[in-house]
Amino acid sequence: MLDRIDIENVLFLDIETVPAFAEYSQLSERMQKLWNKKAERLSPNNNPAMETPSPEQLYGRAGIYAEFGKIICISIGAFMKGEFRIKSFSGHDEKAVLTAFAELLNKRYNRPEHLLCAHNGKEFDFPYMARRMLILGIAIPQILDLSGKKPWEVNHLDTMELWKFGDYKNYTSLDLLAAIFGIPTPKDDIDGSQVAEVYYKENDLPRIVHYCTKDVLTVAQIFRRYRGEPLIGEDSVSIV
Repeated sequence: MLDRIDIENVLFLDIETVPAFAEYSQLSERMQKLWNKKAERLSPNNNPAMETPSPEQLYGRAGIYAEFGKIICISIGAFMKGEFRIKSFSGHDEKAVLTAFAELLNKRYNRPEHLLCAHNGKEFDFPYMARRMLILGIAIPQILDLSGKKPWEVNHLDTMELWKFGDYKNYTSLDLLAAIFGIPTPKDDIDGSQVAEVYYKENDLPRIVHYCTKDVLTVAQIFRRYRGEPLIGEDSVSIV
């Protein structure tokens, strides 16, 4: 099936998210109570000798939940005339980031043959973006909006799901797939668990954007290997 897809119709993407606030104490009283409930489910402690982490200690994980986090970078990549072009939408104003991305989808990725592709995108990237758009009052682009669509009408590809071949038991990381396919690691500087610290403590958004672009390139490389195609050469990659 993958070899029938016109690769120029595929938009590869990756998002980077962080907790909505730098510290747990900055949450409103209502949101603190709701995070406390969430934290209870995040910290199963099967060892009575170990201290159960507090909601404050677990707040660093808030970025993976759309209700408690925000998007600071969306990097996209597309094949155009033999070149793989990467562009990023990033900033501290999440609404501006998502609005610009939504405008791109509405303008250039709005036909039935267009596809979005991400690693673990069906579980994370795609629903996270849609939820944040709803929260911020941004109309969800058609390609992201699943309401009323039949499964075969959903134009989403997921490199992790494709690797499972129907096996739903295991999570396979992007870095592991890169390793087995001989693709350079995108985690040679930071990984997802460090993004919040780099953002809030180091105030280094450009470093996060660079990391996100490497993830997008890796997703595209893995997709090409799934199709039995050679990897994208360095001279065929451009950042716009």
